[in-house]
Formats: sequence, C-alpha cells, structure tokens
Amino acid sequence: MAEHLAITIGRQFGSGGKEIGLRLGELLGIKVYDKELLTLAAEKKGFHVDYLRHVDEKATSSLLYTLVMGASAHGTRHLGVDMSINDQLFIAQTEIIKELVEEGPAIFIGRCADYILRNHPRRISFFIYSDFESRVHRVMHRQELSCSQAESLINKTDKKRINYYNFYTGNKWGKYENYHMSLDSSLLGVEGTAQMMKRLIEIYNAEKIEEI
Repeated sequence: MAEHLAITIGRQFGSGGKEIGLRLGELLGIKVYDKELLTLAAEKKGFHVDYLRHVDEKATSSLLYTLVMGASAHGTRHLGVDMSINDQLFIAQTEIIKELVEEGPAIFIGRCADYILRNHPRRISFFIYSDFESRVHRVMHRQELSCSQAESLINKTDKKRINYYNFYTGNKWGKYENYHMSLDSSLLGVEGTAQMMKRLIEIYNAEKIEEI
C-alpha cells in the first residue's frame, strides 16, 4: 500500500502559519491537526486536556536524553527514567502523529512533526515566517493587544517553541536544512501562501506518479 502524504508546518508566532495550514487543508481536502493532538493525547494518557495545555510545546525541566536519541517510552521506564508530564505528552503526540499518518494524508502544525516524521517517504515539510512588523500587526489585531503587548507575546512564544523543538529534536528550530521549503507569509498573505504550497504539492505528487 502506498504511503500517505504527510505535510508538516513549522511556524513563527504571528506569521499566520496555523491559518495557512487550515486553508491548505481545505484546498487539498485533507485533515489538519494542531490543538486536536492535545485532546487525543489526553485520551491516550488519561489526563485532563486543560492540564496538558499548560505544558503544550514546552520542553521538560530535566533532560530525557534517551528519548531524544530515539528510546521508546517503554525503554526509558526500564532504564529507570522518571518522565515528566512534558515528556509523556511528547511521547503520546509522537505515537499519535505516526498513527494518524497511517490512516490517511494529513497536515500537522508544529509539535516537531517534521522531526517525528523525518523518515516518512512522502513527507513535505514547510516553515512559515514573516517580518516582525507584520507579525506584530497580526497579533495586535487577532488578540486585541497593544503594540508592546504583541511584541512581548511574540518573543515569549517563539522562545518557547525554540526551546521545545531544539530540546526534543536535537536540531535547530527554523533552520532551513530541517524543511523542504521556507515561505515568507507577508509576501503573498494567507491565501496566496496556501495556494503556493498547494501547487508545490501538486508538482511533487505528479513527480511521484511518474516514478511509479
């Protein structure tokens, strides 16, 4: 059976990455997973979803090196590693992402999906960024914040994402080598960027068909 298409989207806060991912899902007619992964992880681990929101995309305070190097949750228990809630959430989301892509084509926003699916034969990974001024304007409008409040929230959220991604993957968040394409959303906006990504995916699929 052919492998399902797996699209991953990393994003700077305020770049419109989530909106672009949702629009891309509409254009392609495939499912998009973002915060939904928290609910699925809560069900898997037996935690209340509100509790997991407090640790979502946050690195643990104690290094779980064996996990970063690819050890399974079962293996770390045998090694006597006491996993934090952050680590348990990362493991649960890792397992869920791999299960979901077996069910059908999907788009995954954030949560180290590009790394988790790095060996998937039909993965396409994007990183969405934008100039700081555009991001501030978007966050001010979306969350009804002052300029200084928006700037503070952007810096805080990006720092959290950087720490989370770098910790759990051992790679550098936003570094171009980790993605197939990085796009500045301020150039074409949400619709234009999503359309560009759709076109790239269509070309990719056509190339794959020719290889068969």
